[in-house]
Amino acid sequence: MPFFIPVHLRPSVFIPVETFFGCVGRYGKGERAMPNQDPLTGMIIGCCFRVANELGPGFLEKVYEHALAHELRKTKSKVTQQQGIEVFYDGVNVGKYEADLVVEGRVIVEIKAVRALDSAHVAQCLNYMRGTGLEICLLVNFGRAKIQVRRLIMSRRAETGDVDLDVDEVQ
Repeated sequence: MPFFIPVHLRPSVFIPVETFFGCVGRYGKGERAMPNQDPLTGMIIGCCFRVANELGPGFLEKVYEHALAHELRKTKSKVTQQQGIEVFYDGVNVGKYEADLVVEGRVIVEIKAVRALDSAHVAQCLNYMRGTGLEICLLVNFGRAKIQVRRLIMSRRAETGDVDLDVDEVQ
Protein backbone atom coordinates (compact mmCIF):
# COMPACT_ATOMS: atom_id res chain seq x y z
CA MET A 1 0.00 0.00 0.00
CA PRO A 2 1.62 3.36 -1.01
CA PHE A 3 1.91 6.34 1.35
CA PHE A 4 0.33 9.71 0.63
CA ILE A 5 1.14 13.30 1.58
CA PRO A 6 -0.90 16.49 1.35
CA VAL A 7 -0.07 19.17 -1.22
CA HIS A 8 -3.31 21.16 -1.58
CA LEU A 9 -6.55 21.80 0.26
CA ARG A 10 -8.87 19.60 -1.82
CA PRO A 11 -9.30 16.40 0.21
CA SER A 12 -10.84 14.17 -2.45
CA VAL A 13 -7.73 13.40 -4.55
CA PHE A 14 -4.80 11.14 -3.61
CA ILE A 15 -1.25 11.40 -4.94
CA PRO A 16 1.30 8.63 -4.19
CA VAL A 17 4.29 9.71 -2.14
CA GLU A 18 6.64 8.41 -4.84
CA THR A 19 5.65 11.52 -6.77
CA PHE A 20 7.46 13.65 -4.20
CA PHE A 21 10.91 12.03 -4.26
CA GLY A 22 11.25 11.44 -0.54
CA CYS A 23 10.00 12.86 2.72
CA VAL A 24 6.57 11.84 3.92
CA GLY A 25 6.65 13.64 7.26
CA ARG A 26 3.88 12.73 9.68
CA TYR A 27 1.55 11.38 7.01
CA GLY A 28 1.08 7.72 6.33
CA LYS A 29 -1.30 5.31 4.65
CA GLY A 30 -4.59 6.71 3.49
CA GLU A 31 -3.69 10.37 3.99
CA ARG A 32 -5.31 12.72 1.54
CA ALA A 33 -3.12 14.58 -0.93
CA MET A 34 -3.80 17.88 -2.58
CA PRO A 35 -3.50 18.28 -6.36
CA ASN A 36 -2.43 21.16 -8.60
CA GLN A 37 0.66 22.12 -6.61
CA ASP A 38 4.33 21.93 -7.45
CA PRO A 39 5.63 18.49 -6.37
CA LEU A 40 8.77 20.18 -5.05
CA THR A 41 6.79 22.21 -2.50
CA GLY A 42 4.93 19.06 -1.47
CA MET A 43 8.22 17.30 -0.82
CA ILE A 44 9.58 20.27 1.14
CA ILE A 45 6.43 20.45 3.26
CA GLY A 46 6.73 16.73 4.00
CA CYS A 47 10.31 17.30 5.20
CA CYS A 48 9.11 20.21 7.37
CA PHE A 49 6.58 17.96 9.09
CA ARG A 50 9.24 15.31 9.62
CA VAL A 51 11.59 17.82 11.29
CA ALA A 52 8.74 19.22 13.41
CA ASN A 53 7.76 15.77 14.58
CA GLU A 54 11.33 14.85 15.50
CA LEU A 55 12.38 18.09 17.22
CA GLY A 56 9.13 19.61 18.43
CA PRO A 57 8.89 23.30 19.36
CA GLY A 58 11.35 25.26 21.50
CA PHE A 59 14.59 25.45 19.51
CA LEU A 60 16.10 28.46 17.77
CA GLU A 61 15.41 29.00 14.07
CA LYS A 62 18.97 27.99 13.21
CA VAL A 63 18.42 24.48 14.61
CA TYR A 64 15.36 23.99 12.41
CA GLU A 65 17.19 25.45 9.41
CA HIS A 66 20.06 22.98 9.73
CA ALA A 67 17.72 20.04 10.39
CA LEU A 68 15.51 20.89 7.40
CA ALA A 69 18.52 21.40 5.13
CA HIS A 70 19.82 17.98 6.19
CA GLU A 71 16.43 16.37 5.59
CA LEU A 72 16.17 17.96 2.14
CA ARG A 73 19.69 16.89 1.19
CA LYS A 74 18.75 13.31 2.08
CA THR A 75 16.23 13.55 -0.79
CA LYS A 76 19.08 14.62 -3.12
CA SER A 77 17.65 18.14 -3.38
CA LYS A 78 20.03 21.04 -3.98
CA VAL A 79 19.78 23.29 -0.92
CA THR A 80 21.45 26.64 -0.36
CA GLN A 81 21.48 28.00 3.19
CA GLN A 82 21.57 31.74 3.93
CA GLN A 83 21.23 32.69 0.26
CA GLY A 84 22.24 36.33 -0.15
CA ILE A 85 19.70 38.68 -1.73
CA GLU A 86 20.94 42.12 -2.75
CA VAL A 87 18.54 45.06 -3.01
CA PHE A 88 19.23 47.76 -5.56
CA TYR A 89 17.77 51.24 -5.77
CA ASP A 90 18.60 53.51 -8.70
CA GLY A 91 21.47 51.20 -9.63
CA VAL A 92 23.00 51.31 -6.14
CA ASN A 93 23.17 48.37 -3.73
CA VAL A 94 21.19 49.61 -0.71
CA GLY A 95 20.92 46.43 1.32
CA LYS A 96 21.27 42.72 1.65
CA TYR A 97 18.96 40.05 3.00
CA GLU A 98 19.59 36.38 3.58
CA ALA A 99 16.90 33.81 2.82
CA ASP A 100 17.09 30.82 5.18
CA LEU A 101 16.92 28.18 2.43
CA VAL A 102 16.58 28.10 -1.34
CA VAL A 103 15.69 24.66 -2.68
CA GLU A 104 16.55 23.65 -6.24
CA GLY A 105 16.95 27.33 -7.11
CA ARG A 106 13.14 27.55 -7.28
CA VAL A 107 11.61 27.71 -3.78
CA ILE A 108 12.51 30.00 -0.89
CA VAL A 109 11.95 28.52 2.57
CA GLU A 110 11.74 31.08 5.37
CA ILE A 111 11.91 29.50 8.82
CA LYS A 112 10.42 30.98 11.98
CA ALA A 113 10.21 29.78 15.58
CA VAL A 114 7.59 32.18 16.96
CA ARG A 115 4.23 31.95 18.73
CA ALA A 116 2.32 33.06 15.63
CA LEU A 117 3.05 34.17 12.10
CA ASP A 118 2.01 37.71 11.25
CA SER A 119 1.87 40.07 8.28
CA ALA A 120 5.49 41.20 8.81
CA HIS A 121 6.65 37.62 8.11
CA VAL A 122 4.59 37.51 4.91
CA ALA A 123 6.02 40.91 3.88
CA GLN A 124 9.54 39.57 4.48
CA CYS A 125 8.82 36.63 2.17
CA LEU A 126 7.37 38.93 -0.48
CA ASN A 127 10.54 41.04 -0.37
CA TYR A 128 12.68 37.92 -0.76
CA MET A 129 10.58 36.82 -3.72
CA ARG A 130 10.85 40.25 -5.35
CA GLY A 131 14.59 40.38 -4.67
CA THR A 132 15.30 36.96 -6.18
CA GLY A 133 12.63 36.83 -8.88
CA LEU A 134 11.48 33.47 -7.48
CA GLU A 135 7.71 32.97 -7.45
CA ILE A 136 7.28 30.48 -4.58
CA CYS A 137 8.09 30.82 -0.89
CA LEU A 138 7.21 28.54 2.01
CA LEU A 139 6.90 30.33 5.34
CA VAL A 140 7.34 27.71 8.06
CA ASN A 141 6.80 28.24 11.79
CA PHE A 142 8.27 25.59 14.08
CA GLY A 143 7.49 27.59 17.24
CA ARG A 144 4.16 25.94 18.05
CA ALA A 145 3.10 22.45 19.00
CA LYS A 146 1.51 22.16 15.54
CA ILE A 147 3.72 23.34 12.69
CA GLN A 148 2.40 26.22 10.57
CA VAL A 149 3.17 26.32 6.85
CA ARG A 150 2.09 29.05 4.46
CA ARG A 151 2.66 28.68 0.75
CA LEU A 152 3.10 32.04 -0.97
CA ILE A 153 2.90 32.25 -4.74
CA MET A 154 3.68 35.53 -6.46
CA SER A 155 2.53 36.28 -9.98
CA ARG A 156 2.67 39.41 -12.09
CA ARG A 157 -0.20 40.55 -14.30
CA ALA A 158 1.07 40.84 -17.86
CA GLU A 159 -1.23 43.72 -18.80
CA THR A 160 -0.51 45.99 -15.79
CA GLY A 161 2.65 44.61 -14.18
CA ASP A 162 0.82 44.47 -10.83
CA VAL A 163 1.93 41.78 -8.38
CA ASP A 164 -0.59 39.24 -7.09
CA LEU A 165 0.21 37.17 -4.01
CA ASP A 166 -1.67 33.97 -3.17
CA VAL A 167 -1.20 32.71 0.37
CA ASP A 168 -2.36 29.21 1.30
CA GLU A 169 -2.33 27.88 4.85
CA VAL A 170 -1.16 24.26 4.59
CA GLN A 171 -2.84 21.99 7.14
